[in-house]
Amino acid sequence: MSREVRVRFAPSPTGPLHIGGVRTALYNYLFARKMGGKFLLRIEDTDQTRFVPGAEDYIKESLEWLGISPDESPWNPGDCILYRQSERKPSYMQYAVHLVEAGHAYYAFDTSEELEAMRERLTAARVVQPQYNSITRTQMKNSLTLSEEEVKERLASGEPYVIRVKIPRKEEVRLNDMIRGWVMVHSSTLDDKVLMKSDGMPTYHLANIVDDHLMNITHVIRGEEWLPSAPLHVLLYKFFGWEDTMPEFAHLPLLLKPDGNGKLSKRDGDKLGFPVFPLNWENKENGEKASGFREQGYFSDAFLNFLAFLGWNPGDDREIFSLAELIEAFSIERIGKSGTKFDIAKAKWFNEQYLRAKSNAELAPYVIADAEKEGITILQDTAEALVALMKDRVTFPAEIWPGCKFVVEAPTEFEEAIASKKWNTDAATLLSAYAATLEGYTGDFDSEKAKVMLGETAEAKEIKLGKVMQAVRLAVSGVGAGPDLMEIFAILGTEEVASRIRFALATLEVNG
Repeated sequence: MSREVRVRFAPSPTGPLHIGGVRTALYNYLFARKMGGKFLLRIEDTDQTRFVPGAEDYIKESLEWLGISPDESPWNPGDCILYRQSERKPSYMQYAVHLVEAGHAYYAFDTSEELEAMRERLTAARVVQPQYNSITRTQMKNSLTLSEEEVKERLASGEPYVIRVKIPRKEEVRLNDMIRGWVMVHSSTLDDKVLMKSDGMPTYHLANIVDDHLMNITHVIRGEEWLPSAPLHVLLYKFFGWEDTMPEFAHLPLLLKPDGNGKLSKRDGDKLGFPVFPLNWENKENGEKASGFREQGYFSDAFLNFLAFLGWNPGDDREIFSLAELIEAFSIERIGKSGTKFDIAKAKWFNEQYLRAKSNAELAPYVIADAEKEGITILQDTAEALVALMKDRVTFPAEIWPGCKFVVEAPTEFEEAIASKKWNTDAATLLSAYAATLEGYTGDFDSEKAKVMLGETAEAKEIKLGKVMQAVRLAVSGVGAGPDLMEIFAILGTEEVASRIRFALATLEVNG
């Protein structure tokens, strides 16, 4: 292609940005970067009745969190046109009128009652899909059935009207989709969609075509739900005489529910306990709330990696990709045609891989901040040691502090289920001797030394260590399971370990 590649993500500000929309934005971004082109964002707010305050800021923040900010947007404009369709409202009418004058569109004055009566007539005649089309338009109130003089009078009087596209009656519309190959639709199956509404705002079909043309968009990468509209869009490019610069189309597969039965929705996420939006959302007007991946502890790079694989694959068995690596590996040709099941377990797996790849120093601030919320101050070195204990055991950073809090604060209570079964005479004997050994030790102390000393104490007392290890853990941590016990001993030091053992011995009642 000789033209600079220019793609766009064009969401509507009607609520939080669904994960399917985020994936569309990501694929557009990856393609633009791979091809050395530009990624644009356009706000398609022609339907003002569905506008939700705060939704536009949410879109902006979501893309910024993911690191796929557009090259041109309402907040970072280029030199072509405005980036909110509502701000360009007056300009669309001239394009619609041009189509009318060229014989590719017409004025329609039908009332809602007349349209409903038409649908009822067709339904009674057993028409499977009643619609305003090349046949029914001849029986309706429009500029194709009214005289030119009457049309002018109606327009001059301010009578409400819409402008509809005039779909050819017998024409095959062909579209070579980059993902699906050739798509062929006969025009007899299409209806005369409204291009300009009675409120003077364009519909998606007109505004989208005009804006893509004026923005020099070279590739339209969007969801599969727009595939049925693609033949109309191809016809509009033809009617405007813009065929030579018409963008290439790629319609992405649907994101499906985990069971594969239908499109993924917010309701599915609520029901199954996972988010379907990138960030937390709250509608200030009606109080509607929704959880986001960011607030649930997902790293943005892990989330992007997961998202990229919902419909695309690199052609080999690699799964972990940085954003730069995704750009290098990405191609439209490797996007599948069929829908992709959403798998939250896989999303968690990606987050685990990214968490474990981060250094202890990178994760330490999460621990420091979580401890601070409880009024506990932890130094960086201590936080890093706690991260090292927990990193291979957690999925999210927020799970680190709760899992190792006992290292910083000695337990005052003990897990009853473990104490009743494991706190026996052998455990008490071993721990009493081990505490004494620790209290008399003055050399270097690390996890290996702690293990050797415990083993030697068990051997001296002729007690099998495996049978009392849960009790040992209980004495020091208050619970029966957790991270590597000897590493915990190394962090605590001999004095603290001995002190905790003495407290447990004085607190717990020996069973048997």
